[in-house]
Amino acid sequence: MSANGTPIENRYDIVYLFDITDGNPNGDPDAGNLPRIDPETGEGLVTDVCLKRKIRNLVGLRHGEEPPYEIYVKERAVLNNQHQRAYEAVGEKAEKRKMPKDEKKAREITAWMCANFFDIRTFGAVMSTDVNCGQVRGPVQFGFARSIDRIVSAEHAVTRCAVTTEAEAEKQQGDNRTMGRKFTVPYGLYRVHAYVSPHLAEQTGFSTGDLALFKRALGEMFEHDKSAARANMRPCRCIAFRHESKLGNARADQLFDRVKVALKPELIEQKRPPRSFADYTVSVEESDLPSGVSVEYWV
Repeated sequence: MSANGTPIENRYDIVYLFDITDGNPNGDPDAGNLPRIDPETGEGLVTDVCLKRKIRNLVGLRHGEEPPYEIYVKERAVLNNQHQRAYEAVGEKAEKRKMPKDEKKAREITAWMCANFFDIRTFGAVMSTDVNCGQVRGPVQFGFARSIDRIVSAEHAVTRCAVTTEAEAEKQQGDNRTMGRKFTVPYGLYRVHAYVSPHLAEQTGFSTGDLALFKRALGEMFEHDKSAARANMRPCRCIAFRHESKLGNARADQLFDRVKVALKPELIEQKRPPRSFADYTVSVEESDLPSGVSVEYWV
């Protein structure tokens, strides 16, 4: 049993919708920070890593980085230092790249990491670097988010009324201006699928308390991630299919097909691009659900 609740007993398959207005939800560093896009369809993409980062940040802020809610993957973290803490906690000396030969001690080291770090017991982690703490597969997994419709990346010229060096100032004879570029999506509604496995939760200690915190993060994570590029990013809807069986009572893809997101007919008739969530209809087919499956609305 986890220190913050009982083990979860149900599998969940989740459809999560979020949108962005006049912003960049997930810039691609290999493309000059342009919004990520599927080059064949023009649909926008947001990585699973981007979404998990926001959840990590929210949990870290809410719980002050205190166990059992410390964050393992965070800005300026030195991961091997965290691994060393686990060895010290179980009274073992760390050897380069080697776990203790005693299997019980090895399990204790990995369990200590799961118990103290929310993101390890939620998303999993590979901790087999120089100070080896093993690896775990997390019970909560995201796919890539994809926009419902094509997105258009708008490019904007911006000016800074300052320069970096004296040489630049002299060259501009005191004008002191620096030109830059930024990219935004006028509007995009994104859909991502997520999964919660009770079997993997047993291995990491992910509990009912962690699940409640995860639900809360889905509703609040954009509130604490504001920037010029993400000022108008927000959650729109979260539909969770709850299974009575740990193994699941239906296939996830068949349940996801029950969630339909479509542009309203009047926009199609007018050939007008969407500019808000109100331009879409979201429907969930709840009739004749497979036995043992129910629908919950988390956002």
